[in-house]
Amino acid sequence: MRNLRYFMSHSTGTPTPAPAAEAAKGVSDLFQKCFDFTRADEVKAAGFYPYFRAIEANEGPVVQIEGRKIVMAGSNNYLGLTAHPKVKEAAIKAVEKYGTGCSGSRYLTGTLDLHNELEVRLARYMGKESCLLFSTGYQTAQGIIPTLVQRGEYLVTDKDNHACIVAGYMMAKGMFADFVRYKHNEMTDLERVISKLPRGAGKLIVTDGVFSTTGEIVNLPDLVAMAKKYNARILVDDAHSVGVIGRGGRGTASHYGLEAEVDMTMGTFSKTFASLGGFVVGDERIINYLKHHSPALIFSASPTPASVAAALAALDILEKEPERIDKLIRNADKMRQSFKRLGFKIIEGQTAVVPVIVGDDMLAFQFWRALFDDGVFVNAFISPGVPPGMQMMRTSYMSAHEDVHLDRILEAFEKTGKKLGII
Repeated sequence: MRNLRYFMSHSTGTPTPAPAAEAAKGVSDLFQKCFDFTRADEVKAAGFYPYFRAIEANEGPVVQIEGRKIVMAGSNNYLGLTAHPKVKEAAIKAVEKYGTGCSGSRYLTGTLDLHNELEVRLARYMGKESCLLFSTGYQTAQGIIPTLVQRGEYLVTDKDNHACIVAGYMMAKGMFADFVRYKHNEMTDLERVISKLPRGAGKLIVTDGVFSTTGEIVNLPDLVAMAKKYNARILVDDAHSVGVIGRGGRGTASHYGLEAEVDMTMGTFSKTFASLGGFVVGDERIINYLKHHSPALIFSASPTPASVAAALAALDILEKEPERIDKLIRNADKMRQSFKRLGFKIIEGQTAVVPVIVGDDMLAFQFWRALFDDGVFVNAFISPGVPPGMQMMRTSYMSAHEDVHLDRILEAFEKTGKKLGII
């Protein structure tokens, strides 16, 4: 799995010794790993630490950090709706009507008419019978996977799936389900692993629709063929797909014309929908089962009124203004072509994510810092979050970016690329 949560999993510093008295007794200290972890401190001391930078004001394509205006080229705010007046107004009105929270789970006292309205709207938008909301996108996978995949059943997962899916299958493993992984987006390897499983056993193939690090789109047609051949169901995580690809932004299955062939699609509100929360759509009987069996739903406080109202407003805009998607893709395509013209190595794609390869951990930190000093914010991905040699500046774009923003990003990349000898 290539996920940023592992970006600093190893320390290069000198371990801090455990207290002498404890060490003398040969007692293992639970917190010793915390004392041993020094990599973040070393990067901070070098002045290159790119993480946890506080945003003081957010206008979409431009933010304020440390008192400076910065062009944002690292956000997943794909349609630029977090600053849209209608989205902000909807959130404010929801707080005024319902208060700040629901004070209960969906199962008990935490369901509002807003939740039901958004579920109906999302099911219709995604072309499925039913929908269920979760409090976060990350939690959604944990609410689906271990609830459906149980003892004697199998989870089949892409090695590069998002961390939320990994957490979901680790929970399923704890329920005595089995899981197997196949090489990233390689359908021949998917057939190799799935063909070895008992044909009569229940199986769920889970994949990202758009892989969050690289922006690649899953080979869904071949994956669907494998599912049919080997008696498997399909769950697609469209966190980075909805509002980006497909007819009117309806995601990966729509992109390929395979809506009827994908059993479940999950997504998040923290990207296109300018809010916080998650959802899954599918057949009514499947969603009904999740409603009554998913611990992540039953034992979690429900999504807040403001979050749900903001997502509803964003869905309104998405449905009424599909041209925003066209502009988003035009912006990303412009950057792909421009980076290549400047001499940068990128990962090709058709989505809002455009990774620029720099190929070394320290070079990535230096590149990030130079861009930041020049007024551009991107995301630095280093090993082991990405394979050695694939360290990158992960850039992502919005429909709200104008040419003046994109040209500014390119200017900063060109200057830094030449300075560091990358181009």
